[in-house]
Amino acid sequence: MTLYEDFKWRGLVKDVSSPELEEKLNNGGMTFYWGTDPTADSLHLGHYSSLVTAKRLARYGHHFILLVGGATGLIGDPRPTTEREIIDKERLDKNIIGIQNQVKRLVDENTIFVNNYDWLKDYGYLNFLRDVGKYINVNYMLNKDIISRRLETGITYAEFSYTLLQGYDFVHLAREYGCTLQAAGSDQWGNITTGIELGRKMDNKELYGFTMPLILDSTGKKFGKSEGNALWLSKEKTSAYKIYQYLLNTDDSKVVEYLKVFTFLSKEEILELEKMQKECPEKRIAQKTLAKEVVRDIHGELELDKAVRMSEALFNGEFNSFKIDELEEIFSGYEQNAISKGINIVDMLILMKVATSKREAREFVSGNAISINGEKVNSLDYVISEKDFLCNKYMVVKRGKKNYYIGVME
Repeated sequence: MTLYEDFKWRGLVKDVSSPELEEKLNNGGMTFYWGTDPTADSLHLGHYSSLVTAKRLARYGHHFILLVGGATGLIGDPRPTTEREIIDKERLDKNIIGIQNQVKRLVDENTIFVNNYDWLKDYGYLNFLRDVGKYINVNYMLNKDIISRRLETGITYAEFSYTLLQGYDFVHLAREYGCTLQAAGSDQWGNITTGIELGRKMDNKELYGFTMPLILDSTGKKFGKSEGNALWLSKEKTSAYKIYQYLLNTDDSKVVEYLKVFTFLSKEEILELEKMQKECPEKRIAQKTLAKEVVRDIHGELELDKAVRMSEALFNGEFNSFKIDELEEIFSGYEQNAISKGINIVDMLILMKVATSKREAREFVSGNAISINGEKVNSLDYVISEKDFLCNKYMVVKRGKKNYYIGVME
């Protein structure tokens, strides 16, 4: 299977600027770029699909330039509905350092890092209009999807001009590095085609571009969001465990798609996982594989092992080896009830909503259905003491195989 055939099978191609691109991708040797504005000091899981695609291209013999938009980040790419927050340069510079340090761990050592502030900061306004602006018709810009949508609610001149800045980036990289390809998410198609148009008109160069579909979850929201918050690639902002749990909970309808996009597993391996998923969906083999592959690539083997241990602790009840910060993370998604030392087991089960009555609580205990921190409790006279709290704070009460309740020492 050729590279392009592999990309098509994985669903990584949405828009292509020219039929010639297929052969060029298959031949290898192109210099390409993917860019991002430094709106935060870390990339998030939504960016990761683009990074994985860039790594696929690099593995096939193409040369990767990663552009961080120190200049375009001062303006902000137009959103579909509202204007972006203006970020000051000091914060942008800090974000750039964070992103570059992060990405260096994820990409090939031959990756070239550039910042468009370096070539745009001294470009005079009049010169930019004469050199660049004169080649792009206003009607051409108005037909860009994102701009046409914003005309209904209003768009600033700064945002309107953004596509010229990004388009010129492509021209500059073509001149300085021989870059002839831009890859990006499908929301960047308008900016890519502006760059291609400028390359043709300014330098008589044939530039190419392709976009990848935006990755959505089963509810239609952008992939990589958890309860409205981005899942960051920085472990200081989002732990490996949290990313592992997010992927482990992938809907059955999306897991094969994500395996194609986010992992380097072969077609044969993914088809086998799809088969196992259909035969035994309750084992969640595909989800576990997805979570392991992604976390390993982002954070390494040690962080993956830790994330797996933390995830499995809820099922095997083995919590004693964890530190307090790890326990806090494991239990962060659970309702927590304040528990006092000296309370009887029956009263505690009612307080924690494990049982609805004393009679039911007694039946659970007598029936050997209750465990505390993995240890069975079957005495109705059992009284909660300090030893029942992990790290002098948490207690894990389990009823049956899947029902967990978290107590916190009062």
